[in-house]
Amino acid sequence: MAARSRDPEELLGQARGGDRAALARLLSMVERGGDDARTISRLVYALGGTAYTVGLTGAPGAGKSTLTSALIGHLRGMQQEVAVLAIDPTSPFSGGAILGDRVRMQDHALDAGVFIRSMATRGHLGGLSLATPEAIRLLDAVGRQTVLVETVGVGQVEVEIAGKADTTVVVVNPGWGDSVQANKAGLMEIADVFVINKADRKGVEETRRDLDLMLDLSDLSELGDWRPPIIATVAAENKGVDELWDAVTRHRAHIEGNGFLAKRRDSRLRDELRHIVARRLEIKAREICTGDRWDQLAHEVLDRSTDPWTAADEMLKGVGA
Repeated sequence: MAARSRDPEELLGQARGGDRAALARLLSMVERGGDDARTISRLVYALGGTAYTVGLTGAPGAGKSTLTSALIGHLRGMQQEVAVLAIDPTSPFSGGAILGDRVRMQDHALDAGVFIRSMATRGHLGGLSLATPEAIRLLDAVGRQTVLVETVGVGQVEVEIAGKADTTVVVVNPGWGDSVQANKAGLMEIADVFVINKADRKGVEETRRDLDLMLDLSDLSELGDWRPPIIATVAAENKGVDELWDAVTRHRAHIEGNGFLAKRRDSRLRDELRHIVARRLEIKAREICTGDRWDQLAHEVLDRSTDPWTAADEMLKGVGA
């Protein structure tokens, strides 16, 4: 009952003491944004920095949720405290996440060492919610050692998740060869580890060969001398999950050793700061550009009577930008 408090500082104290309801309430505040979310950000920013984030992405139907569930079991076997953020499509009716977290990961719903939360993409400046990095810091601040960020893999979210995780795992299925080529500009460039899930089906070696070929043709310079390994799993039978986590662990050691982890985290903080500033400017501009003027300017751009730069200048006139 203590979690009924609406004070972020009080709730944070409760959440750090293990109160799951308080943590859930804080995450809801983060998702809603506004003053409470900014207060939480200020409170947790100095408390984190130890959790390791792993993103799981790939085409719909690849078995990411089953693989995430298997990874949770593996990490719990290592006595790790785990959190999962499941980034789902935004409901056109409620604005909330369509897919329910416990529908997909029921085996862990009652484990006190596991916290699972669905978050909606909402469409803030692209696919992935601006609330996600704040949610990760909050989960870090309450002591979760590993945060798994799973996306349904729709559109731009596949690529954006790479900027929110320390290690990005791209999940494919056997027979994915044509899709590898089609998705090269997105998934091939963000993967730190590849997983061929549902490896009990035909076509595993062909898919491995296709991935190796695409890696041979890709520019891996941004990864240093790391070549993404290709791991075969059957998540539904818990096969290959230990090999997958070993690959994640090796990648972590590699980027910690060469300083790339620190650079990656610095880069995403700079990117987050830019997004926050852009979002705040938009909010401020909407407050100043009153009445129907904002929509009027948008329509002028659409009917080509005004160019986008001129319209933006008008929208931002009162902001001083």
